Amino acid sequence: MKSLPTDITDPVFSKPITYSKIDQFFLKYIRDERDLPFIYFTLKIIFLFIPFAVLLYTNLLTGWLWAAAALAYMGLNVVFFIGRFALMFHCIAHRILFKKEFNYLNAFIPYFIAPFFGHMAYTFYSHHVGMHHAENNLEDDESTTMPYQRDSVRGFLLYFSRFLLVGMYNAAAYFKKRNRNKLIQSLLRGEILFFLLTVLMCFVNWPATLCVFVFPYFFYRFVAMFGNWAQHAFIDPLDPGNSYKNSITCINTKYNWLCWNDGYHISHHLKQNLHWTEHPGYFKATIANYVTNDAVVFYQIDFMLVSLFLLSKRYDLLAKYFVNIGDRFKSDAEIISFLKERVRRFTFVNNTEILVVTE
Repeated sequence: MKSLPTDITDPVFSKPITYSKIDQFFLKYIRDERDLPFIYFTLKIIFLFIPFAVLLYTNLLTGWLWAAAALAYMGLNVVFFIGRFALMFHCIAHRILFKKEFNYLNAFIPYFIAPFFGHMAYTFYSHHVGMHHAENNLEDDESTTMPYQRDSVRGFLLYFSRFLLVGMYNAAAYFKKRNRNKLIQSLLRGEILFFLLTVLMCFVNWPATLCVFVFPYFFYRFVAMFGNWAQHAFIDPLDPGNSYKNSITCINTKYNWLCWNDGYHISHHLKQNLHWTEHPGYFKATIANYVTNDAVVFYQIDFMLVSLFLLSKRYDLLAKYFVNIGDRFKSDAEIISFLKERVRRFTFVNNTEILVVTE
């Protein structure tokens, strides 16, 4: 186990003494100067990544050269782009990027950039903001992890399969039940547009379409559910709606530098519109709440590793990277026992009584 580090090394905003002329140009359009990195990351996508995708649709490469380029494209997407984009997309779903007078620009990323990473339009916004945050991983959240044994590979496969096969239908049913027709429209419009785009591009070049649109669609959904599995793996069944007790936080990890402090999932559920650069400071300012609520915090690992360790039942590694805030635990054995209790699946009976089920 780790002691709470004296320094939090995750990224925070440091206002520069001066901005370059290019910075100043883009600052005229965006709402928050702290989001300037999003602009430069988007430019990398536009000028480096998308041209590579276009190349796959041309006749400039054939045979093994095309196959090598296709593998390189997908590898580049997985390693450098899709994760960072997904979490940037997540940030701008909660906090609009461009100023009100340039609102038309806010449609550019969802409609023209997102399809290269398995998204389209506002499907993600509807599902994530409209349902997941509204329900906070409780029983009405269609992506809830509560009914699954969360250290079970079988449990995860059931969870992922359900999301992949009927996730959008269930989300639409959720909005229909609550008469949230605009969110239904956003959800379905995105899925339908993505499907039509994919079919159309298959007529242009189907092998390229598999690499450029189909692969990231499925890959993103797997990674998103794999991450969400860790984010909501350790739940107190006696207080499942408490974000300190149904979410986790990962600090001082490279992942937070790459993916805009996404490791701070507890504070994100507590204050979903908190700017991504404010999470480390908010964590330090509210650390007493993490102690009193028996929050789960890990050090130097990310959600992917948490899920991997959990599904392989490597509780020894989870204990190794567990942050013992408030010195609540005396040994790794105590931490392991605590974590095992938190991953047991449970359901609600008559919407009130909690039934804990052992695997």
